[in-house]
Amino acid sequence: MKQSIEKGFITPQPVFIIATYDENGEEDAMNAAWAGQIGANQLSISLSPHKTTDNLRVTGEFTISFATADQMEACDYVGIVSKNKVPDKLAKCGFSVTKSDKVNAPIIDQLPVAIECKVIELQEEFHETRVVAEIVGMKADDAVLTDGKVDLGKVRPIMFDSSFLCYREIGNKLGGAWDAGKKYM
Repeated sequence: MKQSIEKGFITPQPVFIIATYDENGEEDAMNAAWAGQIGANQLSISLSPHKTTDNLRVTGEFTISFATADQMEACDYVGIVSKNKVPDKLAKCGFSVTKSDKVNAPIIDQLPVAIECKVIELQEEFHETRVVAEIVGMKADDAVLTDGKVDLGKVRPIMFDSSFLCYREIGNKLGGAWDAGKKYM
């Protein structure tokens, strides 16, 4: 028998590290889990007021890196500490950056996959900002590629579990899309 639960949720919620430059060209990053892909080349992120939200209004460009099991603590740290209070927060958790060649935003060197994005629209709603962006590029370390494709088993991305307020690892391949269900044909 199913029980009624007070609050619903969607899972998995990817843990993204959003990296931006501010008005002075200084890098910043934050942890965000309320995000998803829209079609083939757009994404949406819901952000509460943050330094990163301010940076997006200034530059209109950012990168999103997949948070990984190997870097879980550092990825969590950039979500709980504000650059407004800890100016060297990226260095403090061991992150260094390289400027993207597609957008005016930093790429975090220690995270193996980064998506390069340009803001299409910022929508203010419910005391939050919904960012709709175009995906204009992607960078991935050779170590996480298999046949030229990002291999999530090698990346070991993490997800946010909003029921238990923890991170969980994603990765094992279970079956082929448009293939596994053929057993019923």
